[in-house]
Amino acid sequence: MQKKERYLGITDYFQQAMPDAQTELHYDSPYQLLVAVMLSAQCTDKRVNMTTPALFQAFPTSKDLANATFDEVYQLIRSISYPNSKAQHLIGMAQMLESDFMGEVPSTLEQLTRLPGVGRKTANVVMSVAFGKSTMAVDTHVFRVSHRIGLVPPRCTTPLSVERELVRNIPPHLIHSFHHWLILHGRYVCKAIHPDCANCGIRRWCLSAK
Repeated sequence: MQKKERYLGITDYFQQAMPDAQTELHYDSPYQLLVAVMLSAQCTDKRVNMTTPALFQAFPTSKDLANATFDEVYQLIRSISYPNSKAQHLIGMAQMLESDFMGEVPSTLEQLTRLPGVGRKTANVVMSVAFGKSTMAVDTHVFRVSHRIGLVPPRCTTPLSVERELVRNIPPHLIHSFHHWLILHGRYVCKAIHPDCANCGIRRWCLSAK
């Protein structure tokens, strides 16, 4: 099977099966999305969604978070993985939003990755979800699934190389959706351990299934 055929078949399936795929993180503003994505590193969206309501109630704006103490933030996110570093990063991020961006979440990769605790993956999620840009964030699900089903070759050994390969082969207007398709498929079907191949809708195009 040619790569183009695989991409087309998988795209057609997901467009029908998940036409409105979105992030499972709960948020009401770019600021809340940025906080939630930062917290989601090495942590489940479910746990993040259990944690953020109290955090957003305590610190509804970046100005409030910028003035918070470490202990105040830590107590609210201590059930999240790596709470010490994330508390420090959240406060530092909010302080830079206030000092450098007038309290507004920036919309470019260069500006976002200046913020403490914000790497390329987090920035790509924010640009895609909050600002509708055609960016591909590569998390563990996207990395694993894109290799397993044959969307990227074995030589793509880093998240950046996977991102570039996917972006080269996906129409720009579908990159936003494709990101969510791969995450949701990896989370609920193509799991790291015991993938549910018997109930996989893209099995006929999957390299590993053959």
